Amino acid sequence: MAIEEGKDSMIPITVSRQAQSRLLPLRILQFFMLFLALGIGFSFLSMFMIRYFGVQNAIPPSQNGLQFCLEEPLGLNRWIKAPSNLMHKMSDKELLWRASFVPKVKKYPFKRVPKVAFMFLTRGDLPLVPLWERFLKGHEGLYSIYIHSLPTYQPSYPSTSIFHNRQIPSQVTEWGRMSLCDAERRLLANALLDISNERFVLVSESCIPLYNFSIIYHYLMKSRYSFLGAFDDPGPYGRGRYNENMAPEVNLSQWRKASQWFEVNRKLAVSIVEDTKYYPKFEEFCRPACYVDEHYFPTMLTIQSPGLLANRTITWVDWSRGGAHPATFGKSDVTEGFFKRVLEGRNCLYNNQPISVCFLFARKFSPSTLEPLLELAPKFLGF
Repeated sequence: MAIEEGKDSMIPITVSRQAQSRLLPLRILQFFMLFLALGIGFSFLSMFMIRYFGVQNAIPPSQNGLQFCLEEPLGLNRWIKAPSNLMHKMSDKELLWRASFVPKVKKYPFKRVPKVAFMFLTRGDLPLVPLWERFLKGHEGLYSIYIHSLPTYQPSYPSTSIFHNRQIPSQVTEWGRMSLCDAERRLLANALLDISNERFVLVSESCIPLYNFSIIYHYLMKSRYSFLGAFDDPGPYGRGRYNENMAPEVNLSQWRKASQWFEVNRKLAVSIVEDTKYYPKFEEFCRPACYVDEHYFPTMLTIQSPGLLANRTITWVDWSRGGAHPATFGKSDVTEGFFKRVLEGRNCLYNNQPISVCFLFARKFSPSTLEPLLELAPKFLGF
């Protein structure tokens, strides 16, 4: 009887253990479902915060290179605001890629005021800065300045100068070699990062404007063409520099020559920086005595966009003294008679109509010309 009672007393214990074994998986399942529900809820909350409050509020900024991207504003200003600092750490390959971005929608969704980008290609100092500052004074918001000098050059423009902090990352250039075209592409690429830049003018430290800013601005903005000379020179300094290894990308009949100093619109500026088809050929097969800066851009653009070229330059130079370089003017050269000779008696085509205003800039002026230029500018240059 005791044994039977003992057996009966063990039955509830066995049943209890069996019930607990069934209950344990149920609790694990409940815990898993709760964890899943919390995860889904957190995901929805994160998406809500990202959508309405910005990425930086939902994700803590990291310490790596993505921090800059996460902290960028998500509005339109991210794309249309000009870089506040021209110095950056992009390689040329990265820069040209970034500068080649082109919006597919042609109509701008904001009020865009087109600007002229003045791109100074120089080895060091800009001795004629006071003249340029007078020329640009009062026209803020209608122009941009970019300076490509030797990497070792340390500019000393005061913080009040419009040339202060306008240097771009640069590299050493050699006359007549591809490094010179690289510098010009570098200038164009940096200028293209400002969506408001519409016309791009390449000038040197020895260039001066020949008219006031308003005349030059409207002349460029109303032009249907870009100002880059491209002519077929059958002589030894034209076709004589052609290398048959450049075919089939460039044939002899397409070979062109022009002055280095050009002005292009935004469309052609993008064409220049995005080029990977013609660049390798010119880099390999156009070396001194083939001076690549005189042939690369005019040949490429003549092949790609001949209908957009005015086929003339707007930078006046004097070749009358002979030699491989145009004349350099000193202090004694800058007279009233000199300006009359430069500005008067000209005729050319502008938007397919005859006009007397043909050159907007002139070179080469030595540092000693600054004083007479400032003195004669109000009467002959209009500023």
